[in-house]
Amino acid sequence: QVQLVESGGGVVQTGGSLRLSCAASGRTFSRFAMGWFRQAPGKEREFVARISWSDTNTDYADSVKGRFTISRDNAKNTVYLQMNSLKPEDTAVYYCAAVMGFVPNLRASGKYDYWGQGTQVTVSS
Repeated sequence: QVQLVESGGGVVQTGGSLRLSCAASGRTFSRFAMGWFRQAPGKEREFVARISWSDTNTDYADSVKGRFTISRDNAKNTVYLQMNSLKPEDTAVYYCAAVMGFVPNLRASGKYDYWGQGTQVTVSS
């Protein structure tokens, strides 16, 4: 069992930055691939970024590529999402998710076994 707790959300102006953190319980964190998703009001949950368990492979949605960076610190059981050049359309609840080992197509939310409770990010114009 893995528990995920996100933090770092808040209100920021357009062009600003935030860093989200997702702290995971459990001793096998380093064996989990991690992902970030977001859900805006009235919209479906969408993929944002993911990182492999080995920290050697990352993937980003086109809408955030070049602005967001996903990283992980296995010693701290934490995955991060650095968000720069934020836009109003980035406003959403952001969720981190985990799945053990190598799983293809980690852009699909259904591939993940564990989810955090979410953290709100609001970008004002």
